[in-house]
Amino acid sequence: QVQLVESGGGLVQAGGSLRLSCAASGKIFSIKSMGWYRQAPGKQRELVAGITSGGTTNYVDSVKGRFTISGDNAKKMVYLQMNSLKPEDTAVYYCNADIYRSALSGSNNYWGQGTQVTVSS
Repeated sequence: QVQLVESGGGLVQAGGSLRLSCAASGKIFSIKSMGWYRQAPGKQRELVAGITSGGTTNYVDSVKGRFTISGDNAKKMVYLQMNSLKPEDTAVYYCNADIYRSALSGSNNYWGQGTQVTVSS
């Protein structure tokens, strides 16, 4: 099995910063890509940022210039540095990964349990 465990969420005032971490563990041959999604109450889950094993990143427009995604393939971790946080960033943030469990299989998609980020005005 593969597990994704997030940490680093919490309560912060508008303009503040938080850093989310996600650790992948279990039967992992290699990681294809990792990313962060978020879901606010009453809204659909959306991709916030993603990073491939080669280091290519992408961001939703609303966080460009404020959030930075980074990864450590050796440690099987992905991070999300969130600066200049706004109340509208309040959501549950989920780690997501496409992982190869063997050299012979295709990738499978996995989710973490989520971590709450609350930004007060």
